[in-house]
Amino acid sequence: MAAQIMNRVKAADIELKDKLVAINRVTKVTKGGRTFSFSAIVVVGDENGIVGHGLGKAKEVVEAITKGIDDAKKNLIKVPIAKGTVPHTQKGKYGGARVLLKPASDGTGVIAGGAMRAVLESVGVSNVLAKSQGSSNPHNVVKATIDALAQMRDAVAVAKQRGIELEKIFNG
Repeated sequence: MAAQIMNRVKAADIELKDKLVAINRVTKVTKGGRTFSFSAIVVVGDENGIVGHGLGKAKEVVEAITKGIDDAKKNLIKVPIAKGTVPHTQKGKYGGARVLLKPASDGTGVIAGGAMRAVLESVGVSNVLAKSQGSSNPHNVVKATIDALAQMRDAVAVAKQRGIELEKIFNG
């Protein structure tokens, strides 16, 4: 969680693209009949290392998506990307959802399921092996994927944290 707070980004000058992950129709039965409302999970990103997720709820689908996009812009994080893939293997979890992200060589593509794929494509990863373990609830899978991405560190950050030279990271 501390890594996620350090990686926060403002949405002021960034060109963000949004992806709809899931829409859920909720029915409330009252004395006068049924009342429908919608919730939408949205992921936004600049496809260059910045990603965020949001949830919007409203009586209309379009309004729920708009609220979700606004919420996602408030929850942006910066993710290191190395040569189009993630820098290292990382696990993430949220609730019952567990995800595993592994770096992949050029030409592999994004090997991931629905909710994970939306997050990984929005962040700009083009080659990755990903596995969703546990819950398939899109809310929790998106949050677990963002948790895994927030824990990612590049070689420069590791060297700085350990107080050693960058060459020692790669040479042992």
